[in-house]
Amino acid sequence: MSRATPSGSLPAGAQVEGDSSVHRLPAGAKLLALAAASVALLAVDGVVGVCVTAAVVAAAHLVAGLGPRHAWSQVRPLRWFLVVLAGTQWWLVGPVPALVVCTRLVALVALAGVVLATTRTCDVLDAIERAARPLERFGVDAGRLALTLSLAIRAVPAVVEIVARAREAGRARGREHDVRALAVRATVSAMRRAEATGEALRARGLDDQ
Repeated sequence: MSRATPSGSLPAGAQVEGDSSVHRLPAGAKLLALAAASVALLAVDGVVGVCVTAAVVAAAHLVAGLGPRHAWSQVRPLRWFLVVLAGTQWWLVGPVPALVVCTRLVALVALAGVVLATTRTCDVLDAIERAARPLERFGVDAGRLALTLSLAIRAVPAVVEIVARAREAGRARGREHDVRALAVRATVSAMRRAEATGEALRARGLDDQ
């Protein structure tokens, strides 16, 4: 197994070059595995389930040659949200259910990070488009659907990264705990990113007109 060779800080959802067995898997197979894992996470229950889930996520990163630094880079932006979520769940339903809920969320984000880090965007688009082609007989544009779903997949780590950067900007200004300022900065950044994406799509003739 050959390890990937990331350099510098790893933003959430960043692609990491490598030649591991996970890198070489077809994009369609990885997307199907991620979908199956998402469903399987709903069955996670109790401390044993949490331990098994943690082992699976660790194994996925190990096989992909990504290592703990990459795993942490994916879930690090969620840390304060997890604190609030864990505290709320603990208060409402108890410590074990709180642990289970947080584990499901972290595992899903981490596994999605593995898929995004080991798969080129164009391969994701091609896999989704191939799967959607049977729907063309019903008037569905497979290419547009593939693009939409690909953008949705990429949007999750992008939003997480935007929030993390907004928090860092607030910390630099001494306003780390100002929730309103954080929300405004994150919203503005998200809107700018969405506008830039829209401009890029229009430039390629992929707008709705």
